[in-house]
Amino acid sequence: MIVAPVEIERFLEILAATPGRIDSASAGLESARLHFKPEKKAWSANDILAHLRACADVWGKSMAAMLAHDHPILRYVSPRVWIKKTDYPNLEFRASLLAFTGQRNDLLKSLKALAFEDWSRGATFTATTLGRQETVFRYARRMALHESVHCEQIEALLK
Repeated sequence: MIVAPVEIERFLEILAATPGRIDSASAGLESARLHFKPEKKAWSANDILAHLRACADVWGKSMAAMLAHDHPILRYVSPRVWIKKTDYPNLEFRASLLAFTGQRNDLLKSLKALAFEDWSRGATFTATTLGRQETVFRYARRMALHESVHCEQIEALLK
């Protein structure tokens, strides 16, 4: 995959905007509203934030491994499985958002410091599609696009 610097900047901007979008959508709302589920099986804003934190944990760790090692072989970890090992769904929304924002700032600092060629560093993932190849860029893009969809959900839910 050939990546243009403008694409990298675009996804860095999306990643940088995510915490602010969540903060703006939730500003001034009480905890009960942030934990409210409009339907029995629906996610609350807090559930969506918990999911985003789990994804950030898993995908961020994968990107860090790609940068730290020469094409590592990594076991794929599903964020939906990982979240069960955390207390994210039970945390107070503001504290969770603060932790997510700090983690995002750390990720952005790391990604913004990359040389252009480092965006193509990759890994082979097991325990999923046999020998799936991913790169730092593809994971950053995946994270940004995924978060955009969930930000739209939060924004609509809290309107």
